[in-house]
Amino acid sequence: MDAAPSTVERRAFTEVRTSGRRLEGYAATFGAEAQLGTFVETIEPGAFRSAITGDVLALLDHDAGKVLGRTRSGTLRLSEDSRGLAFSLDIPDTAAGRDVLTLADRGDLGGMSFGFNVPKGGEHWSGNRRSLRTIGLREISVVSAWPAYPDTELALRAIRSGNDALRRLRILTLARAGQWA
Repeated sequence: MDAAPSTVERRAFTEVRTSGRRLEGYAATFGAEAQLGTFVETIEPGAFRSAITGDVLALLDHDAGKVLGRTRSGTLRLSEDSRGLAFSLDIPDTAAGRDVLTLADRGDLGGMSFGFNVPKGGEHWSGNRRSLRTIGLREISVVSAWPAYPDTELALRAIRSGNDALRRLRILTLARAGQWA
């Protein structure tokens, strides 16, 4: 089962911390299992290697009208380490940026998400298990929703970690209802 390269999928994580006007953490982690409806998905180390060299946006809630940064301008920095896709985002002094910082300070952020496509040959299926080997990263998003991958943890200074399966299912349902333009 190969996904068409133009099909954009979204996944959420909750590994975020603030430092001044900077948000840092992980937009994705390797090896964590996500129960996505009828299948289980994991991301393999190296899956983002080629994608992080392109122009990737940082958005608020996957909204292209609320750009928080981008790799091309240097306001978003991405790297892949042994744990996953790490990011560092300089938050702008815009309405969306101020909202993100306020929510982070209050402990109200749900975490991070990312929009991607899977290039031909970038996934491996074994029964109902999907392993992502190569990811075409389009954007990362600061979200107020719940994570698809339960093994990540929220690292905001003033936030409690932990989300239940029902919340994860709700965000997946909402993500599937939306379309990438």
